[in-house]
Amino acid sequence: MTLETPRFLLVPATAELIALEISGGEALGQALEADVPADWPPEETADALPWFLSQLRANAELCGWLNWYGLSREEVGRQPQLVGSAGFFGPPEDGSVEIGYAVLPAFQDRGFATEIVAGLVTWALSQPAVECVTAETSSENPASRRVLNKLGFMQIGAGREEGHLRFMRKRVEKITP
Repeated sequence: MTLETPRFLLVPATAELIALEISGGEALGQALEADVPADWPPEETADALPWFLSQLRANAELCGWLNWYGLSREEVGRQPQLVGSAGFFGPPEDGSVEIGYAVLPAFQDRGFATEIVAGLVTWALSQPAVECVTAETSSENPASRRVLNKLGFMQIGAGREEGHLRFMRKRVEKITP
């Protein structure tokens, strides 16, 4: 299952891909058929890789509910480039999933995080068990807050960690006259 946005291929992590990612960028690049920058993975997600791996090894059905790779296909004629990742903290609970995201510093300020998160939020909200998507970010991270605001997330209070804010985006049902 791969999702497409105008500039990205979004590929869900599998246990095999996470194991390759932990072993080094070259093997992951070959499996994804993408260029992997030398500074991969993003600092924000590196510590979570062993957890993703253990979860996916224990239950392959979690594929799609954890990490996704954001492959930019912006440059025509080039192989896609891995620029960021995003994903959920697990499958829906009580109709809700929480999303997190990171883009390597060299690729920030180009709307990549917004497009990657938009693709995943759209996918999640199309799943019958999901009524809303939540996210948390530092109050001192205006770029991350802008991503969430652009995508229709509303601030709903304090986050779990000191200095963090919690946001939510609900499924919007179309009303026809």
